[in-house]
Amino acid sequence: MTENATYATFETSGGATIHRLPLEVFPNFWAYVYLVAMDDLRVLIDSGSGTEASHKNLLEGFDQAGIRPGDLTHILLTHAHIDHYGGLRQLKPLTNARIGVHELDAQTVAHHEARLALTARRIASFLADAGLAEETRDSLLDIYRFTKILYQSVPVDFTFESLGMNLGPFEMIHLPGHCPGHVAIRLHDYIFCGDMVVEGVIPHLAPESIYPHSGLDHYLDSLARFQRWTNGAWLILNGHNDAFTDLSARIEATRGNLVRRMRRALEALGEPLTAVEICRAIYGEAGGYNLLLILEKTGAYVEYLYEHGMIEIVNANEVEQGLPARYRRLLNEDALLSGIERKVNAYTSTQVNR
Repeated sequence: MTENATYATFETSGGATIHRLPLEVFPNFWAYVYLVAMDDLRVLIDSGSGTEASHKNLLEGFDQAGIRPGDLTHILLTHAHIDHYGGLRQLKPLTNARIGVHELDAQTVAHHEARLALTARRIASFLADAGLAEETRDSLLDIYRFTKILYQSVPVDFTFESLGMNLGPFEMIHLPGHCPGHVAIRLHDYIFCGDMVVEGVIPHLAPESIYPHSGLDHYLDSLARFQRWTNGAWLILNGHNDAFTDLSARIEATRGNLVRRMRRALEALGEPLTAVEICRAIYGEAGGYNLLLILEKTGAYVEYLYEHGMIEIVNANEVEQGLPARYRRLLNEDALLSGIERKVNAYTSTQVNR
């Protein structure tokens, strides 16, 4: 979201007051965190990025809500992406609130430096395997590390699993894919959905070779379970967009976007291509941090297509020698394209597993 966001308040059916606080988490990129007051609970959901502007906006939001950081009882994280958890570093000295996160994201929050080193190594391997030139790989890794050095490790007080995915009136569901430990949080008839659905775009995805428990299979399964789990909810509160009620339409649009992206990949794969060349066929030319993001998304699509037997690697001997894999579609294009739609839509029958 690149336009100025707005402060708002909501009242749940159970009498909780929700304050929506807008934060400029990166230049011209906004996010929402949510401050909840109910009985003796004062709960912050997500914390922004930790940049100077983000922290300033966060404190202004507390003032507007009439709540002090020291009043917080809990901080709950929907997932461990820097624009959602990075603000903990500056917020922690101002509060004794207990910090909770899904166990699959706990290392990222509590042992940030070690996780950064491990993930940077995985990204370097992925970029080399994708066929990116060494100079460009080094540049993207520098950009990746720079966005993360804003944050230092902050201890986690509990994981959601340790509480049975409940905290008083708050109920959580694990929804991996966009992030390994992504959760949605329900409070009465309201849902805090993090980045499960983002207006007009596909939430960021990456292959499991970089982030275990991420990837397209996990995300599609999570979308279906999320849709069922939210049955009866009145309003969906989003990490980056305005509140909405039409969740089914948003999910259908997201699935449609995924199908279109993979159709572009398959259309291009009549000839052998590396992941970098597939990325260009889907998204065109890009640079900087955006190039890293779309390469990771492309990696998730390629991983999905390969694991589901829709594409093949044509240069196995070269891959064994350390060269980038080249992929080519299997069977005929029409059969594969209709197969993509069937597979993506098949996830709607998935049963909920909290």
